[in-house]
Formats: sequence, C-alpha cells, structure tokens
Amino acid sequence: MSILFRDLLKKVGSGNHTGENLTRAEAATATKMMLLGEATPAQIGAFLIAHRIKRPTGEELAGMLDAYEELGPKLQPINSTRPVIVFGQPYDGRTRTAPISPITSLILASAGQPVIMHGGDRLPTKYGLPLVDIWRGLGVDWTGLSLANTQEVLEKTGIGFVYTPQHFPLTKSLWEYRDQLGKRPPFATMELIWCPYAGDAHVIAGFVHPPTEAMFQVALGLRGVTKFTLVKGLEGSSDLPRDRTAIIALSKSPPEIERLLLSPHDYGFTTKNVPLNTIEELLDQMQEVLTGTPSELMQTALWNGGFYLWRSGICTDMKAGIAKAQELLTTGTVAKKLHELSQVASL
Repeated sequence: MSILFRDLLKKVGSGNHTGENLTRAEAATATKMMLLGEATPAQIGAFLIAHRIKRPTGEELAGMLDAYEELGPKLQPINSTRPVIVFGQPYDGRTRTAPISPITSLILASAGQPVIMHGGDRLPTKYGLPLVDIWRGLGVDWTGLSLANTQEVLEKTGIGFVYTPQHFPLTKSLWEYRDQLGKRPPFATMELIWCPYAGDAHVIAGFVHPPTEAMFQVALGLRGVTKFTLVKGLEGSSDLPRDRTAIIALSKSPPEIERLLLSPHDYGFTTKNVPLNTIEELLDQMQEVLTGTPSELMQTALWNGGFYLWRSGICTDMKAGIAKAQELLTTGTVAKKLHELSQVASL
C-alpha cells in the first residue's frame, strides 16, 4: 500500500465538509502513481470513484495532463505553416449519431491543414463506435503502426493517429477500473484536451456539460495553451450538431474567449442529425460523401468541414469554408487524400 497515495485519496474522498481539491502537483503525482501501478487496486478504484463524485477542477486536470506529458507519447513537430489541429474525441465512442471527424480530418488535410487524432478500441463505459474502427473501414489501419511510423505518416500526409493501446500502454490498466465502476472518471474529461504533439498545436475538444468547458479553459490556461476551440458537440465530440445551435468557445488573448453561436439553418442545412445505425451503413454513407454524392451525411460533412476550414484560417468565413469543403469533396480531392493516406500507412 502507498501511504502517499492514501493521503491523496483522503483529500478527494473525505466528503463535502472536509474534502479538499488536489493541487496541480498532487494531481500529477496521483495520476503517475496510478499509471505506474504504485497505488494498490483498492486505492485506484476508490480514488477514481471518489474523484468522479467530487468532480475535478481545472487545476487538477492540468496536473493530470502534466503526468501524461511526462509519461505519454509525443509526435514531434512537423514542417507546417499552420498549428497542427489536435481533435479530442470521447474514447468510449459513439452510439447515437454518425461521427464525421474522419471526413473532417481528410477535408482539412486536403486543404493543407495537418490533423492529429487519438484514441483506442471499443472501451467502457459506453463501448461505442471508436474512430479507429471507422478509419480501418475506410482502409487506414492505425493499430499496427509504431509511433515512428505514425510520425512518418503525419509528415507525408498531414494526418496522424496516436493509438493509445500501442503508443501509451500504461493507460491499459485503467480501463478495467472504468468498466467495473461503470462511470467515466475525470481521466475521461482530461483526455479530451490531451495533446500528444510536441509542436505548435490547436486543441479542439468537445464537451456536454457547461461546467466542463470552464474546467477546460482553466486547465488549458495553466498549461499555457493559447490556441483552442471548445464545442458543445454531438455526444461530447467536436462534431457540430445540426439539430440545435452550435455553442462554441474560441480562444482569444488569454484568458479571454469569444462565444460563437452557429445555427445550421442560417447556412441552408436541414436541422437533423444523421443517426448511427451499423458501421457498415456508416461506411457506405461516408463513401458516398467521398464521391460528392448529395446526402444527409454530406450536409454534416459540409457543415463541419466549412467550420473547421474557417476556424483554421484557410477560409475567410463560414460560407467560404462550406464552399471550399464542397469543392474538395466533389472534385475527388478528399478521396485522393484518403487513397494517399491508406497507401502511406500500409507501407
């Protein structure tokens, strides 16, 4: 048993009246001790559920990120005139709405905007559809690539994927706890703003609950991250919704943000999200998008592609971004990027 970890556990698990928040350094220490197995299974399980009940602070999230910085993988800086976009998506996947971020990433890379994603397989607590399975269905298998191989793919194609079971195996031990507890611990919140890239980055993360957005801002501020976009997206992802106004926070001069409200109706899109049925159906729909065929998923692709082309500075406004996304899809440029990516990743 770790006496040090027990003291940290007592701080977060002592209840409303006597419990305390961890300092950034303490949160980093607790995270490292769990990842390295220096705390006992009983201590780790108790900590995760106690911290879930207490709720994390932005300072604690910053400490967790410090630990990931120290122990986790990092793709190295590439030659790019633009900050690399790092998409943070929920690791336990999607179950209700069709993900679009792989198509968004291909659109961005086709326009010269590098993108990094990260995640694993079907994971608790939702066991939803993970991004790595979508990429595999599109012909790009990230699971067998070393970090050096992934670095090469990123440099050649402008797209990279940090596959945590392969590149950050220390996290594997924590997934069994998540399944047994049946609740997402604060690690699941922190992962959305984790940046496994050592160069100039633009962190883009989704959230569900407004307090999460505030925690993100504090954590990113403490970590010195000045380029970020936070989206109240579909199932906690950074995919813009179509059934409601998109609520977005854009980083400005720290600690200020700009609040952006985007209505899909204002840009001619129908206000209905595409449901997620089977992965086979989703992949067929994505292939139609890649050929430029009009569809509901095409509208989602244009809505998201247009926003992120504008947000990355490639296009001057949303309308220009949507038009650019449509051009890249209908001319086959995005399909060519996917072919290039599949070829390079399989070498």
